[in-house]
Amino acid sequence: MALTCARNIFRRWRTLQFICLATLTFAAFAQPPVAPSAAQPAPSATPAITLDEAISRARANEPTFAAAVANRQNAELDHSIARAGLLPSVTYNNQYLYTESNHCPTTNKICAASGGASTSAPVRFIANNEVHEYISQGQVNEILSAQLFNAVNRASASLAVATAEQEIARRGLVATVAGLFYAAATSDRRVAVAERAAKEAASLTQLTQQRESAREVAHADVVKSQLQQQQRDRDLSDAKVNAEKTRLELAVLLFPDPRTPYTISIVDTASVPARADVEAALAKHNPELESALASAHLADLNVVAARSAYLPELQLNYSYGIDSPQFAVHAPDGSRNLGYSASASLNIPIWDWFTTHDKVRQSEISRNAARVTLTNTQRKLIATLEESYAEAVAAHDQLDSLNQSVSTAAESLRLTQLRYRSGEATILEVVDSENSLTTSELAREDGLVRYQTALANLQLLTGTL
Repeated sequence: MALTCARNIFRRWRTLQFICLATLTFAAFAQPPVAPSAAQPAPSATPAITLDEAISRARANEPTFAAAVANRQNAELDHSIARAGLLPSVTYNNQYLYTESNHCPTTNKICAASGGASTSAPVRFIANNEVHEYISQGQVNEILSAQLFNAVNRASASLAVATAEQEIARRGLVATVAGLFYAAATSDRRVAVAERAAKEAASLTQLTQQRESAREVAHADVVKSQLQQQQRDRDLSDAKVNAEKTRLELAVLLFPDPRTPYTISIVDTASVPARADVEAALAKHNPELESALASAHLADLNVVAARSAYLPELQLNYSYGIDSPQFAVHAPDGSRNLGYSASASLNIPIWDWFTTHDKVRQSEISRNAARVTLTNTQRKLIATLEESYAEAVAAHDQLDSLNQSVSTAAESLRLTQLRYRSGEATILEVVDSENSLTTSELAREDGLVRYQTALANLQLLTGTL
């Protein structure tokens, strides 16, 4: 009886365990899928680079521009050093001098000084005062010369040259970045044109094969269309390679890793500014002209610096401290060792074997060359303005014509394909129409890049980019 009860209790316990296990399993499968945690990092999006952002990134990575910035900073420090040269300098001089005393040859004792007056320790060398001499003095020195004042002016002119050269380097960097930026943008569109042309050639090959199967065209049409398709496939491959090369050249200036993926974002292209506005902006600020003017001014100052070697130089000195046999404020007799001294020296150049004369001639020769460079820069600036503005206007005027050519070529291809399907046109006409459309599209891309580059050069010339 007891055994039967125990068996019944055990069976009920096993049944209860089975029911609980089944309930937990069903609940586990019935739960909805767990959503990804918000803390998990999302994949980084490919950055869209604008022209302004590309220029900003390139400034931190391009070595030529970095060197120009360093040269300007060094020129600023040179100007500060030149100005400091006009101010008096302060030094604290500490010196101990020991000099052999003048002993008598017979008694090996200190001899008396001339005139019968005995001294405690007359020295052997007349340049020194005592056997033991201590010098501890603060000294203020000042040099007044025309060369020092001219050095400040030359440092200012050099700073102006370095500032203009930095702006020239910046504009050169912007021109490089703009060219690569627009080239990368058009390379992507060229790939799209090549893909369309390849699909069009593949569709033509399929059409000619179908018509050959229907005995509507000769096998020569299939061969011609296959040749066209093979050429378009090669063009597509070249377009992809060129696009990747252009993107890598631009990425070298933008990212630490040139393989970083990115996209090009181009805002609407502005129109050509008015001629009067361009001339006004050019007259207001142009680094090439400013650099030439500053270089000519620096050449004039170099002539003045060379001629100033003929002028005298005044040196002033004021010293305060001790110069005594004891390193102390007071001497053994109670007198003060502290005192001051002042000196003024006027150095007048007399003869230097025509060294200064030759340096003046050298500076004059350099000044003449700087003036020639200035006039040449002015002429080149006028010519560059004429060329850049004419290029921008011509490129802008051709955009509408290029768009119209693409539309016309696309319509011509559509009509030629219809005529070929109806047997009224030859395969050569279809291929020629496809080539005309592809050429027109590529010409439009070249025209767009030409206008964007010409406008960027015009903006760089006027300082608006």
